[in-house]
Amino acid sequence: RSGEMAKLTQLIDNEVFQAYATYAAIVLVKMMLMSPITAYFRMTRKAFANPEDTASFGKGDSAKKYLRTDPDVERVRRGHLNDLENIVPFLGIGFLYALSGPDLYTALLHFRIFAGARIAHSFAYLIPLPQPSRGLSWAIGYAVTMSMAYKVLKTALYL
Repeated sequence: RSGEMAKLTQLIDNEVFQAYATYAAIVLVKMMLMSPITAYFRMTRKAFANPEDTASFGKGDSAKKYLRTDPDVERVRRGHLNDLENIVPFLGIGFLYALSGPDLYTALLHFRIFAGARIAHSFAYLIPLPQPSRGLSWAIGYAVTMSMAYKVLKTALYL
C-alpha cells in the first residue's frame, strides 16, 4: 500500500521496516565502533583526557604529560561526533519514512546509500582521504536523510 502510513501492528511483517531496522543496526554498530577506535588511538598515542586514565604511567608530573590532546585522537573524536550529528537524525527520520509507505526498492536505495555514505565518511576521516571525499560522503548521507524527511512531510502533511 504505497503512500499510506503503516499501522504499528504491521511493522514486524513490513519489509520496509525490516530494511530500516537492518540498516539502522548497521550504522549504529559502525558508530559504536568509533568508541574502541578512539580508545585505541588514546592508548597508542598516550593522550588522555582524564587524570585517572594516566594512573598506570605514574603519579604527579610524570603522569601529567599524558593529559593532552593528540591530532589523531581528535580526528577520530570528530568523526564520532559527526556520526552522532548525522546517524541520530537518520534513525528518527528513517523510522518515520518507513511508516510513510514507500516502496521497498526506493526505501532500500535510501537506506543503502546512507549506510554506504556513513561508512565512506568514517574511512575518509580515519585514513585520512583527501577532500572532497569526506565532504561528499557527508553531503550524500545528509541529502538522503533530507529526501526521506521530504517524503514523510509530503505523505503526512500533504505538502
